[in-house]
Amino acid sequence: MSYRSIPIIPNFIDLKNKAIQFFMHWLSFSASAKNKETTCFYGISHFSFHNHIRHLSPGYFSLVMASGIVSLAAHIYGFNMVAHGLLYFNIVAYLWLLALFIARLFLYWNLCKADFYNLNISPGHLAFVAGSAVLGVQFVRFWDHYYLAVLMYVLSSVAWLFLIYAFFTVITVAHEKPKFSKSISGSWLLIIVSTQSIAVLGIQVAHHFNIYVEPILFCSLILFLCGCMFYIFIITLIVYRMSFFDLLAKEFAPSYWINMGATAISVLAGSHLITNADKWFFLQDILPFLKGFTLLYWAIGTWWIPFVVIMGIWRTVLKQFPLKYHPLYWSMVFPLGMYTVCTYKMAQALQLSFLKELSEVFVYIALGSWIITFVGMVVYYLRHPFFKDDSLPLQD
Repeated sequence: MSYRSIPIIPNFIDLKNKAIQFFMHWLSFSASAKNKETTCFYGISHFSFHNHIRHLSPGYFSLVMASGIVSLAAHIYGFNMVAHGLLYFNIVAYLWLLALFIARLFLYWNLCKADFYNLNISPGHLAFVAGSAVLGVQFVRFWDHYYLAVLMYVLSSVAWLFLIYAFFTVITVAHEKPKFSKSISGSWLLIIVSTQSIAVLGIQVAHHFNIYVEPILFCSLILFLCGCMFYIFIITLIVYRMSFFDLLAKEFAPSYWINMGATAISVLAGSHLITNADKWFFLQDILPFLKGFTLLYWAIGTWWIPFVVIMGIWRTVLKQFPLKYHPLYWSMVFPLGMYTVCTYKMAQALQLSFLKELSEVFVYIALGSWIITFVGMVVYYLRHPFFKDDSLPLQD
């Protein structure tokens, strides 16, 4: 199909009719069960522990990422009950998912290995790194518990070293590589998110090591720069894929929100480095660079927001793609929470107080998106004994 044959601005009446059809379809889907598998409590009565583990998505730690950053956003704006509630929820969710993935590793080793070699799925493993680091930041912010935070710092760092180099090694030496359009997606940006999350946690725990402050800040600076470099490389591939290859509605997954989320966590890392410049003379020397790069990434992330919203409308309204729960929706909640926190922290670091008003708006959007996604998850598992991904394309 040529560009000339694509209706860039659809007829208003046609758009209205499609919106009405989508809304009626959504109502009918929500109000009635078309088969016994979608009836209420079917999932509980037919729950299978082995099937649940077998079909567990490696990217499910995005639930921990999203809950943790929304908790931190709520904490900033004084929603203390919500913030602490999400902290305890996050601890339970983290331990539960960790137990499930360890069990899956022993019970379904071949499936785990296949997931690791599948370039659609493999980047999702890095959600464990980011989830661990975000939880570590919560331990510092809520409890001042540096021992737990250091434990999460070490765990996430070791996991990052293994996963990041294993992933790049696999995609480099693979003999039968999948088509470019069937492998690259927004989930690849978890490479940046995981990298920057360790940088952020490292800055938080650096104060606990009085004699190792400078080395830890140096490591965080290096990770910040590497994350920025990874973003430039990977977002170029993603934009190229979206622009010059056919894109189906099911292929524009919620993980494309990480286009913005990866820049947001980079902004957060940069902002923390700026505010900690007085702890290390070298950071003071490169302060203008840090300020400029941090603002640059915030501008890029802000630009992405209207675009992914427009593409979401295209996916669900114009293409009438079913709006149902998927674990990838947590990858949409996380960027919204991260944008809230990073905007607030950057406004402090760069003394741009007027930007805090934007952050005050996004905290409600982040909280609302978390509630909607959580309710969707609960309803889904009440109706289904396990999650089976049938919406994403397979590799060719």
